[in-house]
Amino acid sequence: QVQLVESGGGLVQAGGSLKLSCVASAPGNIFTINTMSWYRQAPGKQRELVATATIDRRTNYADAVRGRFIVSRVYANHTMYLQMNNLKPEDTGVYYCNADKTYYSASNYPVYDSWGQGTQVTVSS
Repeated sequence: QVQLVESGGGLVQAGGSLKLSCVASAPGNIFTINTMSWYRQAPGKQRELVATATIDRRTNYADAVRGRFIVSRVYANHTMYLQMNNLKPEDTGVYYCNADKTYYSASNYPVYDSWGQGTQVTVSS
């Protein structure tokens, strides 16, 4: 099954930048991912969608991050990035990588809703 691993989180001052990475792997399998997305969750709050990158190269952003964050994918490497600029304390949370549908060459059906373990982003004021 596909494994998603996030990295790049850390502590940054307000106004600073961070770049997150998500690498998808499935040893022994040939696979493709439909849509990859970044979610985040602050303590006591519901997980929320941050940005989305589709297989047909479309991107979408939550209103709270639009204009500050840039999501991108390197499709051949199954990698997604999130460049976060002008960070605010409200951006603090655990950032998760999601793959909505993962298609394996050995199966006629995709695997739905795969998640990484998350990476912590803390923005100080």
